[in-house]
Amino acid sequence: MKLLEDMILKRGRVLDGNILKVDNFLNHQIDADLFMEMGKDYYEHFKDKGITRILTLEVSGIAIAFAAATYFKVPLVFAKKSASLTLSEDAYTSKVVSYTKKKEYDIKVDRNFLSPGDKVLIIDDFLATGQALKGLVSLCDQAGAEVAGIGIAIEKTFQDGGKLFRDQGYDVYSQAMIKAFENNSVIFE
Repeated sequence: MKLLEDMILKRGRVLDGNILKVDNFLNHQIDADLFMEMGKDYYEHFKDKGITRILTLEVSGIAIAFAAATYFKVPLVFAKKSASLTLSEDAYTSKVVSYTKKKEYDIKVDRNFLSPGDKVLIIDDFLATGQALKGLVSLCDQAGAEVAGIGIAIEKTFQDGGKLFRDQGYDVYSQAMIKAFENNSVIFE
C-alpha cells in the first residue's frame, strides 16, 4: 500500500536491532485518515472471504482493526494481555512473546466473543517472527473458528513470520513489506 509506505519513509525511523519506530502515526499517535484507508484496503483484499469477526491483540492493533471493522460491518474482538476483574475466567488463552518488549504475555478472549463457525480476519500492526500471530491463531483454533485471512500493516520479510504462515496456507496480506534496513533507511519489497 503506497500510502503506508510513503508515510513510513517520511515519518518512520530505523532504530538499532531492526526496529522501525512509527509511533508518530501508527502505534502511539494515530493518523486517522491513514487508518481509514488501511481499513478500506483490507476490506478490498478480504471482502470475498465471508468475514464474520475481526480479531487483534491489544493495544497497537486495535485502531487498525477498528478501521477495518467499519468497512466489514462485523464485530471487532481484541485479545487482552492484561488481567481484568471484568474478564471471565471462561476464556480461550494462549501465550505470546513480544519481539520489541522481550516479554511473554498470557492473552485471553472471552468464549462469548469467538465461536465455532466464525470466519476470522486477524489484523496486527507488525509481523516479524510471528509470535503474536501464533497466539491469535491458537485462540481461533481453540474456539473452532476459521482463520479466513491475516492482515498486517508492516511486515519485516527478512524475518520468518510471514513465510511461516504463508507456508501453512494462510492468506497473509501485508500493506508494507520491508526486505531490509540499510544505512538507517527502509528498503521495501
